[in-house]
Amino acid sequence: MTVTKANLSACAKAAHQAMGELEQELNAADAKLGDGDTGSMLARLFAGLAQTDLSQAEDMGAAFSTLAKAAALSTGSSLGTLVATALLTIGKESKGRTNLDGSDMPALLTSVMEAMMARGKAAPGDKTILDSLDAVIKSLIREPTLHAAAEGAQRALDDFRSKPNRIGRARMFGDKTIGIDDPGMLAFALLSRRLADNSTAI
Repeated sequence: MTVTKANLSACAKAAHQAMGELEQELNAADAKLGDGDTGSMLARLFAGLAQTDLSQAEDMGAAFSTLAKAAALSTGSSLGTLVATALLTIGKESKGRTNLDGSDMPALLTSVMEAMMARGKAAPGDKTILDSLDAVIKSLIREPTLHAAAEGAQRALDDFRSKPNRIGRARMFGDKTIGIDDPGMLAFALLSRRLADNSTAI
């Protein structure tokens, strides 16, 4: 798995296309715990990313940083802010690089986790997207592919379904969140699977 400016743009476009099918499913999932707008927010965010021209970015750091700015402009939600934080963190870590290899991703995503924890005040075990990232990192260490990442995200979703949300608005529902997927984790798993299934076109 090699990440270049070209396939980074392709990933953004593929995610945008996938959101056309997933938007309402994610809104319905979020309605059980929040405002019911996770799908619509992510649809706006990925529309913004898909429309962002990366051809003039001088390196991968600049490409990711450009996407981070687009993400920040596309949404003001907490999840959207975390996506922007993730992109900005990878941008800082990949400055000067013309491409990224699959073996680079565990370390990069570990830096993303640390930045997101500092920004969102959540921790692994709280039943959030951080738990998805943690599982994806472990999968990528074993096999640096999009399919392994998708499997890790799905495993986290399945493992945490039987646990309560411990942070954010969902925590107010306490044990009622047991058996309900966290919307951010669900989005991560569904989008990861779509990207993996379309990896030959990315």
